Amino acid sequence: MERRTRVAVMVLLATTLVVAGLALALWPRSSSTGRQDRVLVGEARTGGLAIDVEAPVANVRIREAKMPGRPIVVIDAGHGGKDPGAAGQSGSVVEKQLTLAMAREVADLLEQRGRLRVAMTREDDRYLTLEQRAEIARRLQAGLFVSIHMDSAPNPAAKGVTVYSLSDIASSTEAARFAKSENGVDGALTSEGNDVVRSLLSDLALREQMEASAGLAERVVRQAKGPVDLRPRPHQFAGFWVLRRSEVPGVLVEAGYISNAADEARLRTAEGRKPLVLALAQAIEADLAARANRR
Repeated sequence: MERRTRVAVMVLLATTLVVAGLALALWPRSSSTGRQDRVLVGEARTGGLAIDVEAPVANVRIREAKMPGRPIVVIDAGHGGKDPGAAGQSGSVVEKQLTLAMAREVADLLEQRGRLRVAMTREDDRYLTLEQRAEIARRLQAGLFVSIHMDSAPNPAAKGVTVYSLSDIASSTEAARFAKSENGVDGALTSEGNDVVRSLLSDLALREQMEASAGLAERVVRQAKGPVDLRPRPHQFAGFWVLRRSEVPGVLVEAGYISNAADEARLRTAEGRKPLVLALAQAIEADLAARANRR
C-alpha cells in the first residue's frame, strides 16, 4: 500500500510539473519595451521562442503528393553559398555542389513516387544558417528532416556512407569530430537560464526525437546495405545541432568522403549516387508509413 501511495504521489507531481510548464509556455511574456523576448539566430534554447529569421525561410516550395494530407519530409542540401563545405580530391568540385545534386534527386524521386509531400531547404546555391534550415522543418511541421553531406578526411583511403542520428553523446571520436565541424558556431550560443519545468518537458520530447531518429538511421542502413558502400560502423550518433533544433525525427547522411578518389568519382555522377538516393527514398517512405500505422 505504501508503495502505491508513493507511485501515486510521483504521478501527481509529474502531472503538476507538466501543467505548470504548459502554463508558463503559454503565458504572455513582456520586456521593459512591451515586446516579446527575442533571441539570436543560432541561439540554443528550449521552450517557446520568438526567433529573428531571414527571408530564405519563407521561400520554400512544397511538392504535393498524389493524395492530400500526406506528411512532409524536408530534404536539406548541406552547405551552400559562401560555405562551400569540403573540397574534392580532384580539386574541381566542392561539397555544396554535390549535396545539392543529391538532395534534388532524392526530392525528385519522392515526388515521382507521390506518397509524401516534399520540401527542400535550398534549391540553388544559397547560404542558410543551421537555424534557418531547422526553422523550415519546424514551420512546415515536417514529419522527417534529412540532411545530406559529404566529408573529407586526412586519410585518403577513408570512404563509404555513414548515417548519423541525434544523441547527447557521440558514438565515436569520428562522430564527435564530424558533429563539431558541422555545428560550427551555431551550436555555441545560449542565453537561457535554468528552468526545471521547461528542462523536464524538453528532455522528454528530446528523448522521443532521439529514439525516432535512431530508428530512421537504422532503416536507411538496412535499405542501403548491399548496393551502397557503407562504412564499417554505418550508423553513428552525435549532437548535431541542426537535427536537435529541427524538433522532428531526422538524420544526417554523410554520403561519402570526397577526399577519396573513388568516392568522389561515385558522387559526381547521377548514376553513382542512384543507389543511395533510392535507399533514402525507400527508408523515408517506410519510416513515415510505420509511424502512421502506430497512431
